[in-house]
Amino acid sequence: MRDPDTSRTAHQNRLLAALPQEDYAQLSPNLLPVTLEYKRLLYQANEPIGFVYFIESGVASLVNTMVDGDAAEVGTIGNEGIVGLPVVFGDTQAPTSVYIQVAGAGLRMKAKVFREEMQRSASLRAALFRYAHAFFNQVAQSAACNTFHSLEQRCCRWLLMTHDRMQSNEFALTHEFLAMMLGVTRTGVTIAAGALQRAGLIRYTRGHVTILDYAGLLQRSCECYGVTKKEFDRLLGAAPAVVQGAANGGPRSSGRRPLDSPHGGI
Repeated sequence: MRDPDTSRTAHQNRLLAALPQEDYAQLSPNLLPVTLEYKRLLYQANEPIGFVYFIESGVASLVNTMVDGDAAEVGTIGNEGIVGLPVVFGDTQAPTSVYIQVAGAGLRMKAKVFREEMQRSASLRAALFRYAHAFFNQVAQSAACNTFHSLEQRCCRWLLMTHDRMQSNEFALTHEFLAMMLGVTRTGVTIAAGALQRAGLIRYTRGHVTILDYAGLLQRSCECYGVTKKEFDRLLGAAPAVVQGAANGGPRSSGRRPLDSPHGGI
């Protein structure tokens, strides 16, 4: 993979930051800032995709809705990638809808213009295919995680992933979304979050999460968090360091990623 040009400031979106300078410069005039409000629909299932989105903060959820109205989350996208992968593969629509589940901000670009830029640049296509590989690995890992790991382990994993995407120890995360990600009822979320709260790892009140002990949360998570994170780092470059939460809830400055862990040294 070609290293990003260090002459420009690293972008909050990791995919944009990993692009060669000439590709980023070509895309930049067409990237418009957008606020990503909670529950905002980015595109509807089986309808034309009008825009692609590069998330800077927040989390988007790919949702499959059944005939009876039941919905299941089948994938998530944060500051590591792009919303609109069907466009990357030459399609104009998708069988899933995409909603913002954790509010944030990002950049959007007309899908038509984006397709034209992809056709122009082989290096842009290569970067997008690398991201797609990591994304599909995340989806596969999530399926395995839901089969083999406990509710508490899976809850830790999603909290860690959201922490990384928000670059913060504090973020909004509703019971509804966490239940959808974990494939359980809201009662199940209450049980899992309650256990982590009693252990002093998080504070979770009225849909607001504060990570108090990052290292402890990492210890309780399954290996799926580390596997997914390693693949994104391998294909997009290492993620920026995040100031981690201390056990007493106070900030702890750090110039590097967390120390060695049983989950791949993430």
